[in-house]
Amino acid sequence: MSNTPRIETIESKILVGISAVMSLSENKTAELWQKFMPQRKNITNTVSSDLISLQIYNNDYFRQFSPLNTFEKWALVEVQNTDAVPSEMKTFHLPSGLYAVFTYKGLSTDKSIFRYIYAEWLPKSGYVLDSRPHFEVLGEKYKNNDPDSEEDIYIPIRIV
Repeated sequence: MSNTPRIETIESKILVGISAVMSLSENKTAELWQKFMPQRKNITNTVSSDLISLQIYNNDYFRQFSPLNTFEKWALVEVQNTDAVPSEMKTFHLPSGLYAVFTYKGLSTDKSIFRYIYAEWLPKSGYVLDSRPHFEVLGEKYKNNDPDSEEDIYIPIRIV
């Protein structure tokens, strides 16, 4: 795990996938990906083989945190355009913006990286959370349920 993120501005992206509303106490992530993965082959104009796990939180989600708070989670891939979106999927436009990018190595069930980001790194960073999507890029080094798995965690930030 890299405790020091890289700070980068990403360009807007066109994503295609499926979503579900859930909470941490009623986590439906596994079901979401089990539904998405067989349909992924129907997306023909992908930019890369990377998978994107994206979360949309309302503005009070972190201020009044509870495992019962709901959020929208997406299973996605980036596409070149919206010319060939499969009927069972939706398009999501990820806006450009500033992100703290943490490279995480370990099991996806270990949530200590998020405790570190929100409770330790963010309060000392000179940044605050921005109200844009949070997401993880599951690239070629990602291995589901493997301690050697790697992913990049993108946290939307802005300067205080």
